[in-house]
Amino acid sequence: MAISISQEAFDAMVRENMEDLGMDADEALADAVEALTLQGADLSGVIKRVPGEAAAAEVSPVVRVLDELKASHSACGGSGQDLDGLVSLIDELRGLCCSGEGSENAAIVVRNGGVEALVALCGSAGVAQDRLLASALKALSSVLRDVGSTEKFRQSEGPKIVMDILKGGSESSDLLDAGFSVVAVGSAGNEVVKESFMDLKVDELILHVMREKSKTDVQSLYDAIRVLLTPDDNRVVASQVYGYSRRFAEIGIGEVLVSALREQVAPSSLPSACAALKSIAVNDEICRSISEIGGIDVLLQCIDEAGEQKNKIIAKSCCSLLSKLAASDANKSAIIQRGGFDRFIKLASRFSEDPSIVQEVMSMVTVLTLRSPENAERAMEVGYGTLAIQAMQRFPSSGQTQKQACLMIRNLVVRNPKNRTVLLNDGAEKLIRKAKVMHGSCKDAASSALRDLGLDNYNA
Repeated sequence: MAISISQEAFDAMVRENMEDLGMDADEALADAVEALTLQGADLSGVIKRVPGEAAAAEVSPVVRVLDELKASHSACGGSGQDLDGLVSLIDELRGLCCSGEGSENAAIVVRNGGVEALVALCGSAGVAQDRLLASALKALSSVLRDVGSTEKFRQSEGPKIVMDILKGGSESSDLLDAGFSVVAVGSAGNEVVKESFMDLKVDELILHVMREKSKTDVQSLYDAIRVLLTPDDNRVVASQVYGYSRRFAEIGIGEVLVSALREQVAPSSLPSACAALKSIAVNDEICRSISEIGGIDVLLQCIDEAGEQKNKIIAKSCCSLLSKLAASDANKSAIIQRGGFDRFIKLASRFSEDPSIVQEVMSMVTVLTLRSPENAERAMEVGYGTLAIQAMQRFPSSGQTQKQACLMIRNLVVRNPKNRTVLLNDGAEKLIRKAKVMHGSCKDAASSALRDLGLDNYNA
């Protein structure tokens, strides 16, 4: 664990280098940074400066703005009377945290009480002050970047204050977007913050907003769903997010997301909406329920349109979600009955020079042919054996493409002996052995493919 160093301790070390060791200013500063870094110290948020008169004259811009913001908020007693002044300072602070030096500036804000100050400002502002609240929430989103900052957010009652703002019934889509953005970044990598939001019934709030503001496209709301349902806190052995996903599904958020995909999601938000729905689809029952309300039909339509419009991002997002839904055997049949194989091969041909799309298509077919010789036979008839060979020939340096081709080949042949002959005659063995040598990540998949092709020396 990194050692936390205060600004005062850092300044004292630089001063000691100058006064006791006779170093000049630049040398003293560089030595302090190097020595503390080697000791594993956390220097994020520490201003790397030479203490003294020069330092007093060269106050960090982010510290200056933060100090002015705190003083301005304090002077108006938290009433937000100097609205324009406060908003201007908040926006300037956010600009500094989103600039080229944004990461370091955000760390300085966190170290100097910025999270607590912004949360307090949000807590004291009235719900009618949409512009001030939206500005403060956006600034808060720009500084919540790690567990240290999100813990400060939690400890200062940030989740409750943000939830109160979102429950305020504001008609401002800008405020909703800013608020749910804080839910997303505040929950990222922090299981305790996720739990806090769930305890405050954020799932019910999300459902309410999506139903009441069905014509408003709030992308950060989709991001919030995805983050809340992602087990991304490496401090936790057993995450609770699986249970949260079931809660989201049980109250009907999956159904509302399908309706959103069908009716009004803007193209820019569609990948986020797909990722949100994918995070809810955690078991067979939920996957089947999404299909029953038209989810597969919507996704197939989106895939067709993405192919026609050459929209790679939407195509990948829809394919990824469809692969997740295809984990249900009932959904496999539904996808194939709706012409899925033909639609996917058409998509792959439209993006034939893009390995990322070809990978997604092969991934879907791998899922659809798992434990299903009938589906494997149909896939070969449509041309997926040829697709695998062409992908391996066309993208030899893409380890992920080579691995996915091996996985698909395995499913195409494992229970279909006649498919083995076709693929071996097309040169599959040579390509698979080459991939196995070139890419360590392909070793297991390649060996399995060679074995299921009926080759004895598959481990060679």
